[in-house]
Amino acid sequence: MSAVLPPFHGPEETVGEPELLQLGPAEDEPCLRADAARNRARLLDAAARLIAEHGAAAVTMEAVAAAADVGKGTVFRRFGDRTGLLTALLDHSERKFQAAFLSGPPPLGPGAPPVERLRAFGVALLRRSVDELDLQLAAEPDADRRFVVPARRVLHGHLAMLLRQAAPEADAELLAHTLMGYLNPVLIHHLTRQCGLPQARLEAGWNDLVDRVTGG
Repeated sequence: MSAVLPPFHGPEETVGEPELLQLGPAEDEPCLRADAARNRARLLDAAARLIAEHGAAAVTMEAVAAAADVGKGTVFRRFGDRTGLLTALLDHSERKFQAAFLSGPPPLGPGAPPVERLRAFGVALLRRSVDELDLQLAAEPDADRRFVVPARRVLHGHLAMLLRQAAPEADAELLAHTLMGYLNPVLIHHLTRQCGLPQARLEAGWNDLVDRVTGG
């Protein structure tokens, strides 16, 4: 006879709606000195231009410094390393997405049944990832950080919360990791660019997965 799995109380478990978090450091940009804020915006603009013109692979600390006409040390002091720079570029997009599913209109935001919110969450994240794929791939954390960065924990916590509502008998924390795997930018890259699958098929597959997991 199979034993019932005990509750999983890991560091990623979230009670209720997760709070809005940002990807990068917890500094509040409006509190930066005016010149520091201008330098940060200038560097991010330069990095965004490089991505638009040459792809994310062209974004190096040296290239951004040259495009912004500042010393390389300025870029390192502002962002730490290349991953930090790319993370800062994703930060604005991440804030908008978190605000949409935490407090925006249903079905992505509160007010819709949990299964509908699960479907809307995956479709919205798939579309965002396809639109930003090069940038998301370049900013993908290494194995030691991938599952503990704040933004990832918010997404996982939100999925786990909806799964607890939609499928109370499931191990929501572990199942949320499984669903997050479907939405991983590396897999999306493989399926869309290497296998040529249309985005609509990925979205339909997500909805089918949600229905199978929740019995919807």
